[in-house]
Amino acid sequence: MNRYRWLKALPLLATLPHAEAAAPTVELEIINHVFQPSSVEIPAGQKVRLLVVNRDATPEEFESYELNREKVIAGHAKAVIFVGPLAPGEYPFFGEFNPKTAQGVIRVTAP
Repeated sequence: MNRYRWLKALPLLATLPHAEAAAPTVELEIINHVFQPSSVEIPAGQKVRLLVVNRDATPEEFESYELNREKVIAGHAKAVIFVGPLAPGEYPFFGEFNPKTAQGVIRVTAP
């Protein structure tokens, strides 16, 4: 009996779709230490891919206590942050390096 026969399945596993790839993408930009748009709406019960693009030369941190997420985005860089599925409601986020200007909210709406 060949104990390595499971290796034959690797090419098939590589072609399976991933849940992250199927998640809809919402883009946020950081411009002059401000999240734009500052408010986004996503559907309840669905995983969403946030693409955060930092247009500033300095780093910023996407942070949300309610979403249990924090991610530093270097200057002139991008980051992907997955959220959800979430219940309807509002989930604030902010930039820890510029908390007075870098603020926003994700509004989750019922289907």
